[in-house]
Amino acid sequence: MTCAEAEILIHALLDGELDAGHAREVETHLEICPTCAAQLRAHRKMQQAMPAAQLRFTAPAGLRRRIEMALPSAAPRAANRRSVLKGFVMGAALSTAMAASLFIVVIDTHQDQRVLGDVLSAHVRSLQGDHLTDVQTSDQHTVKPWFNGKVHFAPPVVDLTAQGFTLIGGRLDYIDGRTVTSIVYRRRTHVINLFVARGAPAEHHGVKLDTMQGFNVRRWNAGGLEFFAVSDINAEELQEFADKFENSAGGT
Repeated sequence: MTCAEAEILIHALLDGELDAGHAREVETHLEICPTCAAQLRAHRKMQQAMPAAQLRFTAPAGLRRRIEMALPSAAPRAANRRSVLKGFVMGAALSTAMAASLFIVVIDTHQDQRVLGDVLSAHVRSLQGDHLTDVQTSDQHTVKPWFNGKVHFAPPVVDLTAQGFTLIGGRLDYIDGRTVTSIVYRRRTHVINLFVARGAPAEHHGVKLDTMQGFNVRRWNAGGLEFFAVSDINAEELQEFADKFENSAGGT
């Protein structure tokens, strides 16, 4: 241990803040270093002297009288106290409102992250084994009616093969405690899962693009439904897919 290191740890040693190992290292250094040992004695002497010193003083009574005479009269002081109290109450109310807003934001953020985690997990599961589709077909008129009676909404199914995104089928999945539909597309060798769930109006969430664990997730709302497009294609291509899907679905 160097003197510079010991100098930093001497105060912690005096205050009993070091663990046994570090305390032993400092003590070993002090045994062979007279300079650091002298510093320890000086610090210890000061530490012992401070409690014995009379460091607390009482102000004379005359000082209190002079201060009271310098203050405004009692009535203004009372008014000032009321103003301070009123300001405190208003400040407390404002702080409470801000805290509540922050709490809501934290809850919303946590819920969003949980939902996105579910979406990503569902996408990854679909790529494992042999459960990418329950109904495998490129015919949108076969996929759409297949969902009838399995969910309580009608997911839009559009064929984007001519636009570079091949429809390969659909399946049911489970996200955030809800049964959702997944319409599955392929872009070259990449799979796009488009999860559709009954959701809030379009103005509730807006459009969001997130990246998690190497996957891009585009989220939006339309027609009372919530959409999550997930894939490992780049964000620009996923945006292109979502735009083409929305434009085509709007005409169905």
